[in-house]
Amino acid sequence: MASKSGNAFDFNLFKRLLKYTNPYKATFYFVAVAAILLSFFAVLRPYLLKVTVDDAITPQNYDNLVFYVGLMAGVLLLEVIFQFLFVYFANWLGQEVVRDLRVNLFKHMLGFKMTYFDKSAVGRLVTRAVSDIETIASIFSQGLFMIISDILKMLVVIGFMFYQSWQLTLLVLTVLPLIMYATRVFQKKMKIAFEEVRTQVADLNTFVQERITGMKIVQLFTREKAEYNNFKEINSKHRDAWVKTVWYNSIFFPIAEMATSITIGLIVWYGGLRAVADDGITLGVIIAFIELSQLLFRPLRQIADKFNTLQMGMVAANRVFGILDTESSISNEGKIEVKDLKGEIEFKDVHFSYTDDEEVLKGVSFKANPGETIAIVGATGAGKSTVINLLNRFYEINSGQILVDGIDIKDIRLESLRSEIAVVLQNVFLFADTILSNINLNDPDITEEEVVNAAKQIGIHEFISTLPNSYHYNVKERGAMLSSGQRQLISFLRAYMSNPSILVLDEATSSVDTYSEILIQEATDKITKGRTSIVIAHRLATIKKADKIMVMDAGKIVEIGTHTELLQKKDGYYKNLYEVQFMAEESL
Repeated sequence: MASKSGNAFDFNLFKRLLKYTNPYKATFYFVAVAAILLSFFAVLRPYLLKVTVDDAITPQNYDNLVFYVGLMAGVLLLEVIFQFLFVYFANWLGQEVVRDLRVNLFKHMLGFKMTYFDKSAVGRLVTRAVSDIETIASIFSQGLFMIISDILKMLVVIGFMFYQSWQLTLLVLTVLPLIMYATRVFQKKMKIAFEEVRTQVADLNTFVQERITGMKIVQLFTREKAEYNNFKEINSKHRDAWVKTVWYNSIFFPIAEMATSITIGLIVWYGGLRAVADDGITLGVIIAFIELSQLLFRPLRQIADKFNTLQMGMVAANRVFGILDTESSISNEGKIEVKDLKGEIEFKDVHFSYTDDEEVLKGVSFKANPGETIAIVGATGAGKSTVINLLNRFYEINSGQILVDGIDIKDIRLESLRSEIAVVLQNVFLFADTILSNINLNDPDITEEEVVNAAKQIGIHEFISTLPNSYHYNVKERGAMLSSGQRQLISFLRAYMSNPSILVLDEATSSVDTYSEILIQEATDKITKGRTSIVIAHRLATIKKADKIMVMDAGKIVEIGTHTELLQKKDGYYKNLYEVQFMAEESL
């Protein structure tokens, strides 16, 4: 893992990343060829400059001067064209790779168990899926091919320099080890520094996203000053991480510039002495070597800079692949397709725990017959919501069996199972989109006309019609433009449109006004008719009509029966709950 090492490069990680270029091999090879050609064009210019000085300017030959200047202009034009093609297609390739990688990452995340999201910060996941992946694009646009091009330039330059004058070449190369050593140290230090930068960026994103999302709580409890101070601290850590990279740059680049200046001085001194003595070195060779030394050292400095970009991309790739390598998906090995289920549900001695050391369900067994309405009641933490989470296979059970129409849900394809179950949650989530899109979830098979007819059937069309733009009213992020009761009604219609065989209502009327509760109750009566329904409710008055009431406590079913039967049990759990709640309502 790159994050555990100060090594300059992780070749295994790089090879894995290169596999994403396989669909674009033609572009990949073209960019590689362009990099090779650019290295030869780079050497041609100093060579033509040397020839121009020695064969045209020194002997004052006008015809040769015009010819060589025209030749240099042609070489420069070709170099510009290939530079354009190189930069464009290197960036294009990078964007194609990150598009595919981002799609794979998002698809992988879509299949994660709810446990993964329970334990992972949203801001950190957003950083991985957006900014980290975008950083990977720079590996191709500014890192890999640029480095290859620079290395080729250096090799060609050194070869040409030896061809022109091995003495001047050795003189130049005496300074090279200093820059190479500084570059190596610089790369290692920057690798560690950039890992810290990415960590601090993720922490900053997480903090900002959570505080903006929970701004109401921050303001209600007057935590503005405290959160402001927390943000300043996190932001300072983010700054310090970046300053460390600036520090390393501030040391490295002056050293590189100094080495370059020393080299030029040595070339002018030694070459000048040889030229004055007419000892095989001409003025053109000296000028060419000054240019060639720049071409040798500049790519080396740029390689260090581009290696930084490559390192940032590799650190980002390491984090992204860390998520791709996470095995947190619900197994989807079932082969059975189900449609129009009768709705028989059976739990057989189901044990489950969110964490290894705390069992939430302790041998739960019950059966719901087709078309029955089963109500689940109990104190907070009794395991009510866990039952419906397991029915939808958001989590894997530890032991036991969950059957639907006599089929173990593990044998049913996950998509097929969930398409037969509709859930209305207490905390309704709406997307920042229109009411229509939140109801049909942009399913092209569900038309607006069908949605309107369904709304009329369950009695909420009138409420939607009073909103601006009616079904095309944008509810903004999380449905902020609607009340909690209105969001619940939208959620009911969304569940109804999926035409489920099994309906689950989780605390659907716990936090709504009286008018919305009446509408929700009417909608509930209509959409539960003829369907197996599981209703979780704190307000016991809403479940009197249930065919069966299941009372849970500490992960176990302690009572089961109808409302009347349970009230007749002396010192019964349900009877005590009902009496306490009834007395509380009476006192109000």
